[in-house]
Amino acid sequence: MKLAIEDVYKSFDPPTASHRRFVLRGVTLQAAQGEFISLLGHSGCGKSTLLNLIAGYIRPDRGQILIDGMRVDGPGADRGVVFQEYALFPWYTVHENIAFGPRVRGVPAGAAREMTQRYIALVGLTGFEHVYPDALSGGMKQRVGIARALANEPIVLLMDEPFGALDALTREAMRQELLRIWLQVRPTVVFVTHSIAEAVALSDRIAVMSLRGTLEGIMPVELPRPRDPHTPQFLGHVKMLEQMLTLNGTSSHARDPVAYRGE
Repeated sequence: MKLAIEDVYKSFDPPTASHRRFVLRGVTLQAAQGEFISLLGHSGCGKSTLLNLIAGYIRPDRGQILIDGMRVDGPGADRGVVFQEYALFPWYTVHENIAFGPRVRGVPAGAAREMTQRYIALVGLTGFEHVYPDALSGGMKQRVGIARALANEPIVLLMDEPFGALDALTREAMRQELLRIWLQVRPTVVFVTHSIAEAVALSDRIAVMSLRGTLEGIMPVELPRPRDPHTPQFLGHVKMLEQMLTLNGTSSHARDPVAYRGE
């Protein structure tokens, strides 16, 4: 397994607190090479906390996280992260933002240029190499973010609601772009979302989390890609996930109303 999460607990209360509140409780999950897994649940269920633990930004109180059998003790180039807020360097051009990781890793200049240009082409930004982020649309900024994460050639790509700040049409276009890119590069992806339809559209498996901070179930999505959201099979997965979320103490409001207009 490329990623193994083993009995992870996390609290933000001091260890000396008499009654610690755990954001995550006993989460265990594995992901294989090239697998696309979504973490699905209502706001506050610990999805982003789990992603930050995998990224190494914070550490679990109990349990461990392994990448290729090696324990995660901090951030590393083996994990690429794409945020909702883009997190681009505004003083760098598209090319410079994407080249940042290879440059820091000491990739020779010629190889770094070639790698950067390859990822610019992969995300469809050829011709925008010398443009600064403030001149880009939201969707283009997120393409830069994806390319920058991939340019480090990570084992696992972590995505924290990366399309949440986009309008409905751009969000759907970016979902299709993400699938195209993923099918070409095939990193292992852990994708955080609160949208049921988004999870069904993208994932190989969906890990359903509850407001108690537990992993309540894992649903495989064995539908051919691209997936038509209007088919009985797609809608059947949506219904089952909605029932799981409601039964496990989240909320029926996890249903994404935009998604039911064709996303």
